[in-house]
Amino acid sequence: MIPFKFIIALILIPNLLLAQNEADVAQFNRALNQFLNVRDFCISQNGDEAFFTIQSPGQEISQIAYIKKENNKWLEPELLPFCDNYMYLEPFLSVDGKRLFFVSDRPLDDSNANKKDFDIWYVDRNSTDNDWSKPKNLGKPVNSNLDEFYPSVSENNNLYFTMVSPNGLGKDDIYFCKWEAGNYLAPVLLDENINSSGYEFNAFISKKEDFIIFTKYNEKDGLGSGDLYLSKKDITGTWKKAVNLGAPINTRYMEYCPFYDDKNQILYFTSKRNNMKPKTFNKISELKKHIEQSDNGLSKIYMILLKIE
Repeated sequence: MIPFKFIIALILIPNLLLAQNEADVAQFNRALNQFLNVRDFCISQNGDEAFFTIQSPGQEISQIAYIKKENNKWLEPELLPFCDNYMYLEPFLSVDGKRLFFVSDRPLDDSNANKKDFDIWYVDRNSTDNDWSKPKNLGKPVNSNLDEFYPSVSENNNLYFTMVSPNGLGKDDIYFCKWEAGNYLAPVLLDENINSSGYEFNAFISKKEDFIIFTKYNEKDGLGSGDLYLSKKDITGTWKKAVNLGAPINTRYMEYCPFYDDKNQILYFTSKRNNMKPKTFNKISELKKHIEQSDNGLSKIYMILLKIE
């Protein structure tokens, strides 16, 4: 049983949501506090395997790790076998658990040691008991000579991702590629109900492709820095105007990298929230533990029960 007190009902009241309090937000796993920066989370359908990114303080190093659950207990994290001296981040597991999408600046082939711009890649496996394949570049028309980030795939394989393009509406924008006849069609820029002249990024698409959760940065109705927003489709299949998810999910600090577990109605997300306050410590171990385990302003993965209707 997840130790949350309430379910947040998403009742849209012009730009507001009914929410609970900060105590309803919990860290996913305190064992991850051994790492300074952890972000980009996804979890398998049966809830016994999760993937995330571990980064150095200055983000010079970025590697993808996974964690498995046995006997209802999470084991120690391990690095994915293909990680090397290039950047790896933003994992997304397909619904059947057989394909893992991610982002990397690795070269297209082993004969070239020069890093590339950021592309969307993937690895495959036949089952959870099998090893992952070698990384494969998703190729055109998804990838380009620009940076592509944060892949998220619906049940029908339609792909949503962030691209930094001079042809977008803003600085970072969210795009969509339709899966048709075994291939992806050209990227389509989502409209002004999602994108703006500012920054929109880190979009999670639901399995049924009926809602999307993403980050807007420094919006007028935001709580500060980056906030998570939600948009649902209307009866015509058009995205409605995105609504701020409000507190306690959003804070005056950065919230980003959402992932929604529809089976258990849990929203996972990364936050740099900070509730550190001065206090008296009797031992250096107490000080160390308090700094590591508190919401200390470093990127950590959080979760909250969230009912999306």
